[in-house]
Amino acid sequence: MSDVESSAVASQAAVAPPMGTTVSFGAHFASSDQFDAIYKEGMTLVERTASYLDGPGRKEAKTLQSPVTLTYATESMRLTTRLLELASWLMLHRAVKDGEIDQQQAAIRRQRVKLAPIGRPAHVKGFDDLPKGLRDLIGLSFSLNDRITRLDYALTASAEPAPTTPNTVVAQFAQLEAAFGGLKRAG
Repeated sequence: MSDVESSAVASQAAVAPPMGTTVSFGAHFASSDQFDAIYKEGMTLVERTASYLDGPGRKEAKTLQSPVTLTYATESMRLTTRLLELASWLMLHRAVKDGEIDQQQAAIRRQRVKLAPIGRPAHVKGFDDLPKGLRDLIGLSFSLNDRITRLDYALTASAEPAPTTPNTVVAQFAQLEAAFGGLKRAG
């Protein structure tokens, strides 16, 4: 290899990260503006839902007919449960961002958070008879749940070690060097 070639390889190595170096999506995400936005959105939805269920929702529930009151009670409990799980996920990642816990502690605590959706409104008999305010909040909660579930999957996938694939070119050079190690290229 000539001095010019050696210099080019050395400068490339200085710019490019070493092979096999992974970047933690979780660490970058937790400190990003995107996380702050989804955190704020999630906590706002929790507060908005609590205000609705304690105020207008309670009044609207009293005006519903008997079969719809059971649907209202069931769906408001499902909504509350879904939002509690989402808030738990968000607060867990906020704790990582704030340095209160590390990624390993977060992974252990994450196992207790259940993000799996509990049905969809289209499958609930009488869903269209529920007050619009509750239907809207349920729709927003599923939208947030879907985004957080995708983020959680990306975070979980990025936390797993990447499979290492052998660099065949490097391996071939190593074989050549082992076979012809004492020979210098004429130049």
